[in-house]
Amino acid sequence: MVYQIYPRSFADSDGDGIGDLGGIAQRLGHIHALGVDVIWLSPVYRSPQVDNGYDISDYRDIDPLFGTLAQFDELLTEVHRLGMKLVMDLVVNHTSDEHPWFVESRSSREHPKRDWYVWRDAREGAEPNNWASFFSGSAWTWDDTTGQYYLHLFDRRQPDLNWENPEVRKAVHDTMSWWLDRGVDGFRMDVINFISKVDGLPDARPVPGQRFVSALDRFADGPRVHDYLAEMRREVFGSRDAEFITVGEMPGVTTEQARLYTDPARGELDMVFQFEHMSIEQAPNDKYVFAGLDLVALKKSLHRWQAALADAGWNSLYWNNHDQPRVVSRFGDDSPEYWAASAKALGTVLHGMRGTPFVYQGEELGMTNFPFRSAQDFVDLEAVNYHRGVLDGGGDAAAALAGLAHFSRDNARTPMQWEPGPNAGFTTGEPWLAVNPNHSWLNAAAQVDDGDSVFAHYRALIRLRHELPVLVDGDLTPLWEEDPQIWAYVRRTAGTALLVVANCGRDRRTVDVGPEWLTAELVLGNLAGTPAAIESTGLHLGGWDARIYVKGRQSYPNQVR
Repeated sequence: MVYQIYPRSFADSDGDGIGDLGGIAQRLGHIHALGVDVIWLSPVYRSPQVDNGYDISDYRDIDPLFGTLAQFDELLTEVHRLGMKLVMDLVVNHTSDEHPWFVESRSSREHPKRDWYVWRDAREGAEPNNWASFFSGSAWTWDDTTGQYYLHLFDRRQPDLNWENPEVRKAVHDTMSWWLDRGVDGFRMDVINFISKVDGLPDARPVPGQRFVSALDRFADGPRVHDYLAEMRREVFGSRDAEFITVGEMPGVTTEQARLYTDPARGELDMVFQFEHMSIEQAPNDKYVFAGLDLVALKKSLHRWQAALADAGWNSLYWNNHDQPRVVSRFGDDSPEYWAASAKALGTVLHGMRGTPFVYQGEELGMTNFPFRSAQDFVDLEAVNYHRGVLDGGGDAAAALAGLAHFSRDNARTPMQWEPGPNAGFTTGEPWLAVNPNHSWLNAAAQVDDGDSVFAHYRALIRLRHELPVLVDGDLTPLWEEDPQIWAYVRRTAGTALLVVANCGRDRRTVDVGPEWLTAELVLGNLAGTPAAIESTGLHLGGWDARIYVKGRQSYPNQVR
């Protein structure tokens, strides 16, 4: 199981209002107590922080905001001492415009590093193509010094590297090797399926009324991406004896592509992050428009990925990360009555599936979305640009604010809620982003020693995955897939069967589980008073009631999986 830390918001040790490596070190006990196997650390490299560290200006140094290389080494040593691994965030589709590589590249058309980035002449006095940036506007910016445009799929201060250049690839490989030599255990690779663009960078299909349009099919899963990843595996990991973890973030990836990326026989990646289930309730042409949650569609999406990677490759399992709103507010019920039960239920259905679960900081507490009231509450660059674009285009400002409140990345980035006191125990200073006011009752201090808390439930889910082979190796068969409220499936190995069933709504329900499950053992439930065994084929479920039953239980003897 992997736990993601967003350092800026996790814990602040020096009172400047920004989380840091010292704060992480102070709170490692919390992560270890949860039962975590691997920590994924979002970027802590030197950076101008235009995109909160995903704009890197030096791949081999720690940003002073977070600490020093010496502190990183001390943290890594302690993580390993506690029996956990540490994975770094690798951002190599683009760099910061302050990276020395780009400073040199833009200095002259004749500079040896000119071809390290993607430069093009103007087309009829305008941008080279109609690609839109993910952060609004064109994906091209004009550079007066050399009289050309450079490509940036994200902010204009995040120019894209030219992976066609073998020198770029070697520089990336060398950087990765430098961190592996330092002791890190692998990499989560940011938008890694964007590194190979379609030859010629052709226009995306036009959209009426839009000058710049989404061009995902022009740069996602491009013509040489598999070659580049296979080369990376050979050059960086090939001669090393230790086992390392590689996870590729891949917007737009299909199940067919994911099978190729994660097939062990091909030697590319261990798993990918796909986004299909993260767009279920978003409007097709605007991610900030809430189109309504369809639980059947959500179930079918995740079940389809389970089936697609059942015999080749491996799934990542996640609800939350630094780019997604809080799941209990998104797919659950964050009302006082059902907040805890729905947080546990959603954790149950996800952790019961086949794949590697990822928990984002605060998810194990059931942290909720922030109660945004105005556009000034948002800090995230993407949210700020979106709101400005709506206003500039004469759009509905109130609707834009409602969409941002539901989907903004700032929901995930509010400070970790450690205690009920000032600033939730995150900092003694002024936090860089406002703390959710519900920290007065929703916090780690209130949950860690409470056997009925969301934290206790997540710890039990993680323990079960360490104990029961069926949760790792078993196949998955969906049940009642068309039911708009019940989420259920069966996991099986040769000697064990496991039933996961959750009522994802407030209304009580009864489901017929059949005689096979009579006397099955309850190994985890999220509501007090759940019977220890199934005594009738008619299983009565309360609101947001989630349970895991097992038959023919087999355990790992003193083994962690």
